[in-house]
Amino acid sequence: MLAQGRAAAERLMADQCLIRRATGEGSDDDGNVVKTYEDLYAGKCRVQQTSAQAAQEDVGEDFQLMLRLEVHLPMSVTGLEAGDEVTITASAHDPDLPGRTFLVRDLFHKTHATARRVGVTERTS
Repeated sequence: MLAQGRAAAERLMADQCLIRRATGEGSDDDGNVVKTYEDLYAGKCRVQQTSAQAAQEDVGEDFQLMLRLEVHLPMSVTGLEAGDEVTITASAHDPDLPGRTFLVRDLFHKTHATARRVGVTERTS
């Protein structure tokens, strides 16, 4: 029964994403600092927004709006950590999603989960 639930959840994953983790820093030919990354996962996903309201955060003197969403992944995706980046690479139903990058903030663990639901934020300003 759990396998059927997971298969059903994966059928709803109509988007594609790339998840990567920053591994260090280097520099480009002009001396600019450039982060280096390790790819963790590339494949199907689903983006869900539980609330359309962004939270205000003040970082130093910068005013930012942070939007909270969930990214649903197959249960086979393991080893994610807070701080990993999720970039939507394709979306079957929302042309505004591709190119958006989210930051993993919350990890959910559950014995009988049908999908790996990951809490993410997007800076909207």
